[in-house]
Amino acid sequence: MSLRTPEQYKESLRDGREVYYRGEKVDDVTTHPVIGKAVQHACIDYQMAEDPRYRDLAVVTDPQTGQAYSRYYHLPQNAEDLLQRSRLIEASTREGATLVVLIKEIGTDALLALHIVAEEMAKHGAGQYRERVQKYYALCRDNDYAVAVAQSDVKGDRSMGPQGQEHPDYYVRIVDRRDDGIVVRGAKIHTSVSTNTDEIIVLPTRAMREGDEDYAVAFAVPAATKGLKLLASSYGGFQRNDFEYPISAKHKMMETLTVFDDVFVPWERVFLAGEVAAAGLMALTFVKFHRFTAVSYKLPLLELMAGASQAIAEYNGIERAGHIREKLTKLASYHATVQGLILAAAQQHTVVPPGIAVPNTLMTNVAKYQFASNYHQAVQMVQDVSGGLLVTGPSMEDWRSEATGPYVEKYLGGKKGTSTEHRLRLMNLISDLTAGDFGGYQEVLAVHAEGSLEAEKLQTYREYDFAAAAEYARELAGIKEG
Repeated sequence: MSLRTPEQYKESLRDGREVYYRGEKVDDVTTHPVIGKAVQHACIDYQMAEDPRYRDLAVVTDPQTGQAYSRYYHLPQNAEDLLQRSRLIEASTREGATLVVLIKEIGTDALLALHIVAEEMAKHGAGQYRERVQKYYALCRDNDYAVAVAQSDVKGDRSMGPQGQEHPDYYVRIVDRRDDGIVVRGAKIHTSVSTNTDEIIVLPTRAMREGDEDYAVAFAVPAATKGLKLLASSYGGFQRNDFEYPISAKHKMMETLTVFDDVFVPWERVFLAGEVAAAGLMALTFVKFHRFTAVSYKLPLLELMAGASQAIAEYNGIERAGHIREKLTKLASYHATVQGLILAAAQQHTVVPPGIAVPNTLMTNVAKYQFASNYHQAVQMVQDVSGGLLVTGPSMEDWRSEATGPYVEKYLGGKKGTSTEHRLRLMNLISDLTAGDFGGYQEVLAVHAEGSLEAEKLQTYREYDFAAAAEYARELAGIKEG
């Protein structure tokens, strides 16, 4: 099939998948008032492939076969490949008004990791996984599939691993091994775009140890697989107008509690089944790519925070105030720091078997940590520059009413010569971004998405060459050991 149109993508979602929203089964995710908005948001990926402005960025042509396919499915071999991938993620998120599309980004992050881990497992006599990964990758690429990833287990008691829990299904596990495949049970949480994807890849969430063999499992299933139940989050699901909510009225991403109620998976779709030593490697290899994706899609968000602050300062007539310029400078530095670290991560990549370029893990984790640890302070600065109208301003009905509209126009103007309507629209944009449920959603994502702050700090500690730095210090101090 190669590249699909937005309509072909939407049609593929009408497959009888078992999706629930607020306890009720959804008959058609494409027409549901909330999930349908997420479907339309996801269409951005397919629209960009048809758009002359983005065609060269979004689409790659195989020089041997002439087949055109999504750049997301291109296996990166060098820095330029990684940078083009990052630019595509940034561009699609900009089209999504700062909300990442993620319909292929996360799935291909997993596929890249699976290629690397399968190659490593082949060295230890498990070559069947390499063949399965290659065939599954080709299936997704050639059909232009949307692919989600379910990694975070519900975990139960966080002080324990999979064993010793109140019940054994807090981590997804194999409950039966058959001649034709495996049967799995359990649940994953925070599964993004799963309501409106074609495929779901399941990965381990952590390293495993002896006795965890049933939990060391990775596989892929179509979204309409029997026994797979998707319980969609209702957060941010109320209806809204695009005057007061210029971002969230049009753009939405769904997350689910993803339940595997004795789901059968044929062997050709199983990528790990009991090899505990590979579970941690698979989890960590995935985040090496996914955190690079994460910091790439944060760039339009950081640009908007700086740009909206500058614009509202101008409407408020305070753009020359020293404390305002200080905040604007900090917001600009914040954006530029994360952007520079992404470039460094791509340029300082390593190439690992089977020839895939991996972003520099230290730079990637530092970038993600810089973004996440500074985000709430940045929100504070944007709100400080903007003012209290973010939460006390008039409604769309007030603005349009013959009775109240003239008062809104008269009393809510800003700097001389500026438009009251423009000032209010910009206030509403900033409110949607920082003060409403979409803003709260972004704040929680900053802390928890793609790994916690502690996970990023731990990986930074592991990757930094402290031994060489300490040796340099001893050398300058005149210390000779051994």
